[in-house]
Amino acid sequence: MTNAEIAYHFEQVARLLIEQQANLYRVHAYRRAADTLRNLDHSAEEILQNEGEAGLQRLPGIGESLARSIYTLITTGQLPVLEQLQEETDPIVALTSVPGIGPILAERLYYELGVESLEDLEAAAHDGRLHNVLGLGNKRIAGIIDSLATRLGATRVVGWGTLREAPPVAELLEVDHEYREKVARGEVPRIAPRRFNPTQDAWLPVLHTQRGQRQYTVLLSNTAHAHRLGKTQDWVVLYCHDGRGERQWTVVTSQRGPLRGKRIVRGRETECLTYYQIHEGSSSAMHA
Repeated sequence: MTNAEIAYHFEQVARLLIEQQANLYRVHAYRRAADTLRNLDHSAEEILQNEGEAGLQRLPGIGESLARSIYTLITTGQLPVLEQLQEETDPIVALTSVPGIGPILAERLYYELGVESLEDLEAAAHDGRLHNVLGLGNKRIAGIIDSLATRLGATRVVGWGTLREAPPVAELLEVDHEYREKVARGEVPRIAPRRFNPTQDAWLPVLHTQRGQRQYTVLLSNTAHAHRLGKTQDWVVLYCHDGRGERQWTVVTSQRGPLRGKRIVRGRETECLTYYQIHEGSSSAMHA
């Protein structure tokens, strides 16, 4: 991948961040990195091969996070943060970014199978729907699976090897609280998602916020499942990027058990229960 191609990817990230009224420091970081790459007299790929990511970090405006992005682009051809930003408003764009999937097939995946993300596509490839419903051949499906294994592996595994390395549930619940409070006060810019929005109203609030080195993009769930259950105003999706990798969580209001009525992080219910026991225990002690 040439320096110009990497710079183009970074500029696309900056453009989408501007549309979502993200932190201008983050926008400027991607633009400055793009300028640096365009003005280099040798390729970023050569620097990576000879000096590793440390060599990239020595370039003006290229810190640890952007060096990791350059590494990912060079080694996989993908930039997860860009795909995430595109996916927030247009799942068809995300699907057509997979080798072997063109616009027509992407629309069939979306409308016939309800595939709304790369994770959904991976599930459909493994459970037989791509073959049984769409009639794709085994070789083509194998190619899609291989491509997704590389891309999703990069976004799910790098830097997130164990649960201990993930943000604590207290932080995720805090970000969820910040989002819902600011939405209620009308302080969050809204975008017009392409799916489930025939009138193209700008109704979906998108918040960009940060905790230490972790950057969050937060928005209401706009999936078919959320619409079917009437949960589009309750389910909140958090995308987290810390320079080593990206991952997402969904925060919902629990409908059952000891956590009924409380905000919880899906898949981390046990930690949420411990969090509330400690938090409520501390509050009770203060008022005793």
